[in-house]
Amino acid sequence: MRVTQSFARENENLGIFRRLSTAYRKAWMKAVTVNNFVSFSVDNIRAVVDSALYFVGLLVIGYPAVSLGSILAMSNYSSRFWQPIINIASLYNNFVNAVAYLERIFETMDEPVDVKDAEDAYEMPDIKGEVEYRDVTFAYEEGKNILENVSFTVKPGESIALVGPTGAGKTTIVNLLSRFYDLTGGAVYIDGNDISKVTLHSLREKMGIMMQDSFIFSGTIEDNIRYGKLDATEEEIRAAAKTVCADEFIMGLENGYKTEMYEGGSQLSGGQRQLVSFARTLISDPKILILDEATSSIDAKTEKELQKGLQELLKGRTSFIIAHRLSTIKNCDKIMFISNKGITEAGTHDELMAKKGDYYKLCMAQK
Repeated sequence: MRVTQSFARENENLGIFRRLSTAYRKAWMKAVTVNNFVSFSVDNIRAVVDSALYFVGLLVIGYPAVSLGSILAMSNYSSRFWQPIINIASLYNNFVNAVAYLERIFETMDEPVDVKDAEDAYEMPDIKGEVEYRDVTFAYEEGKNILENVSFTVKPGESIALVGPTGAGKTTIVNLLSRFYDLTGGAVYIDGNDISKVTLHSLREKMGIMMQDSFIFSGTIEDNIRYGKLDATEEEIRAAAKTVCADEFIMGLENGYKTEMYEGGSQLSGGQRQLVSFARTLISDPKILILDEATSSIDAKTEKELQKGLQELLKGRTSFIIAHRLSTIKNCDKIMFISNKGITEAGTHDELMAKKGDYYKLCMAQK
């Protein structure tokens, strides 16, 4: 709603809604018309039949050949005869509505799945966290490569920062690791396992992924954090929140961790939603951690406090960090500058600053 209002799109969106609702209204009116016509017809026919029964029974044949009880019984049988027909008309109305709902469901179910398990896919075994990209090429549209022949290796426990201009392919690199997309060429390995040959579930359960858009589900804050580990205890949940500096603001809410959230978490600020998402990622205890602009909505003071928890979070985990803030990436083991469909520079913060290349220019621009 806020996006619609900010771009003054009320009239255009209202037109779209009217077109969609008109089709539904026409189908609904057709069903109601049929239902009303059948009900009206049956009611009138039944009234005529009942009148005929009374007229013929009482006035034509007369008592005692036909008793009043016999006529009432026949009238009751007549009502029972017509009732199923009325029910069928009502069922038709419900059927038309159900068909409309089923069409939407089947449209979703029929959407092609771009990424799926190979026929001979196996479960990803326990991993240490070594990641290798080998001659990776990828294009969202055929013939328009975003990445070309990208190769690098990350040792277990290393933290890698990906920096570069918007649209260079930083997020694409980590999306390929999670198999949100399949490669156009080359391969990605985790501890020697080709990720295209392992099941998606076993691959992704080894990873903790935190994107810039932090989604909050309806339910308590506790439930939202527990989403990362369904059997987590209250103590584990609070410990995770403390590590990422979320405990203070959560305890300041009316019901603390039991505070109910609307879907999307509209009661929280953008930074608070990110902290909850951070705790959710931490509690899942992943071997490989992906942080895509994970601190973009957090104020400088909170981010400074969060750095301590972040260092704890990165310990012993292979991590990929995408960020524009220098404070978030300068302590990473390796920084890779992504540009021109590949990696143009790689090294530590000090090494890249000494080169005075693209990374140096980016840092100077921030200052």
